[in-house]
Amino acid sequence: MSDSSPLPPVRLHPEAELARAALSTPLLSRAARLARWAGPDTRVDAGGGLAEEQLPAAAELLGLAGDDAAAYASEAWRVAVDAGLVEIVDEEAGTVRAGEELTLLTGGSPRDVLTVWLSALETVVADASVPDLDDLVDALDEGGEVDFASLDWDPEAEAEFLDGVLGNLYLLTASEDGPGGDAVPLPALAASMIVPDDMGEPTNDVLEQVSDAMMRLDDQFRMLEPVGLVEYQPVDEGLMGDAGEEPAAPVDDTDVSRYGMVRLTPLGVYGLRARLLDAGFTAPAVGELADKGADVLLDGTARFGQSAARAETEQWLARREPLASARELLTAARGADAGAPLRRLRCQQALSLMGTEAEPALREVLADPELGGLARVWLSERGAAGVPAPSQDMVFWLTIDTVAAQLQAEGNSEELQALVEGLAAQHSGFFAAAWRVDHPATADVLEAMGRLHPDKKVAKEARKAAFKARSQQGG
Repeated sequence: MSDSSPLPPVRLHPEAELARAALSTPLLSRAARLARWAGPDTRVDAGGGLAEEQLPAAAELLGLAGDDAAAYASEAWRVAVDAGLVEIVDEEAGTVRAGEELTLLTGGSPRDVLTVWLSALETVVADASVPDLDDLVDALDEGGEVDFASLDWDPEAEAEFLDGVLGNLYLLTASEDGPGGDAVPLPALAASMIVPDDMGEPTNDVLEQVSDAMMRLDDQFRMLEPVGLVEYQPVDEGLMGDAGEEPAAPVDDTDVSRYGMVRLTPLGVYGLRARLLDAGFTAPAVGELADKGADVLLDGTARFGQSAARAETEQWLARREPLASARELLTAARGADAGAPLRRLRCQQALSLMGTEAEPALREVLADPELGGLARVWLSERGAAGVPAPSQDMVFWLTIDTVAAQLQAEGNSEELQALVEGLAAQHSGFFAAAWRVDHPATADVLEAMGRLHPDKKVAKEARKAAFKARSQQGG
C-alpha cells in the first residue's frame, strides 16, 4: 500500500460515540481500574511492569481467573503506564502514582478520551508483533540478548506485516466495492499479503505461507480484539491439527468462517485512520470538506466513490443556502485543465441533489460554452419552461466532457464501455464530427473509445478520429 495516493474516504462515527466505545473496551477499562487502584504501596519492576507479587491482587481486582489471569493483568498494567494513566515516580524504588491522563477518561472531551485510547492501541499493536514470551526466554543468550535468528523472527518485518494486514483490512472496509462493515475471511486477508496479484493457481509453497500467516494472524487478532480494534471470530480449533503439524490451507469456501472472520469496529476504523495519517498517508473522512469552498469540494471528491461523494456533498449543501451554493459550484466547475471534466461531473451530481431554488443559477450559465450543456440537462429534467435547445457543437462538447470525466473517475469500466458503444450506435457520423470538437480531452477520449469498443471497424474509426483531433490540436 503506497502512501503517495489517497485512500478511500471512510465514514466516522461521532467522537462522543467512539469515546464511549473506547471507555467500554475491556483493555482500557482494566487499565483505568488498575490506575485508580495503584497507591503508595504499589511497586513496579525495572521495566515498569507490575511487580510479580502484586499480580494476583491486580487480577482479582479485575475479576480475572485461570492460568492467563496474571498475564492479562500485566498487559492491562502495561497499557496503563504507556497511556499515561500511571506515572512512575521513582524508578529505583519502583513507586508510582496516578497519571495526568487518568482524569481525562472522566473529565476530558471525547477527543481526549480517544487520544488516550490511541496510546493503548499502539501498545497492543506493538505487542501483537512479538512472539510468545516463552519463546523469547528460550532465545536469550548468555549476555541477555535475544537471538532473533533462533526465533525465526524479524521484529521490523513482523511489524510491517501486521501494519500491512491492518492497512488491507482498512482498505477493504473503506472501499465502496469491498465488504464494508461485513467480516472478512482470515484466509483472504492473509492471501492479500502473500499471493502475488498476477498469480493464477497458488503453488503449494504459497498455500503453506498463507496457512502460516493465518495462524499468526489468529493469535494477533485475539490480542487486538480486547482493545476494541476488531470483532474477531477465531480459527476453529478443530482445524489446528496435532502439535507440531502444519494446519491445512482452507479448501472449503462454503465453510470459510471456520478459518476465522474479522471486521473492523467503528472505533477500529477511527484508530487505523489515525495511524495511517501519522504514517503519512492521505486518509480522508466524509465530512472533512463540509466547511470548505466549492472548489475544494469538487477537487476533493474527484477520487471518491459515488456513495462517498454523495454523502460528502450532502453535508456540504446542508450548511449553505441553495442558490448561493449552486452559483459557487458552477463557478468552481469551470476550467480547461485535466481535472475540469471530473469537477463538472461532480458539480452535476451535486446539483442533482438540489431543488428548484437553484434554477436561477442554472439559467445564468445557459450561454456558457462549458456549463450550458449541463444546465440544459438539469433544467429539462425538472420540466422547466423556456429551455433553449442546445446546438450540435454544445451536444458534442458535453459528450466529450462526460466521457473524459468518466475516464478519470472509473478508468476502463464496463459502464464506460457501454456508454461508448451506445454513443457509436446512436450517431452514425459520431467520429466524423467528434474529432472537430474544441475540447482539450477530445483526442484522449477518442483514443479511449477506440480501445474500449469491441467492434474492430468502429474502434478503427475512433482511432482515426483521435489522430485527426491530435493533429488539429498540434499534438
